[in-house]
Amino acid sequence: MKFKFDDKSLSEIEKVLETKFAKRGNQYRAVLLNTAEHRKLSIEIYPDIKIGDKTGNLVSIYTSNTHAQLHFCEGYIASELLGEVTFFAEYNGRLSGIVVEKEAACSVFTNVDRELLSGDFEKLAPEVMLSGIALSLTEPLLEGNKEDSKDE
Repeated sequence: MKFKFDDKSLSEIEKVLETKFAKRGNQYRAVLLNTAEHRKLSIEIYPDIKIGDKTGNLVSIYTSNTHAQLHFCEGYIASELLGEVTFFAEYNGRLSGIVVEKEAACSVFTNVDRELLSGDFEKLAPEVMLSGIALSLTEPLLEGNKEDSKDE
């Protein structure tokens, strides 16, 4: 089953990030402000749009210094406890993700070997450990995606 952002998922993301999405056509846009840290982050979600000759979900993040995109987003993990949402995509055993914090910060991880998610993090170099820990939250959903793709 192919993941698609819907009203329920957008509502869950809004709750965790403490924001509201504005809908414009097939785009959902929200702005996060952190005046104490002088940060502003805009997030745009394009559900089920044409990306080249395929169709998928696109997540774009804009800050004053950065523009990051995640093509073919397969899902997200919204954590109220952490105050962040992790958007992810997998291609050929490699995982990419964007972690958006409600404090208007984000982290980007690309081309992470999926095997790092379930390994022993203590055996990894500190530079590698962070990506494995950050994206390990996605592992249960990735397993579900594998099962869904077997059914198709």
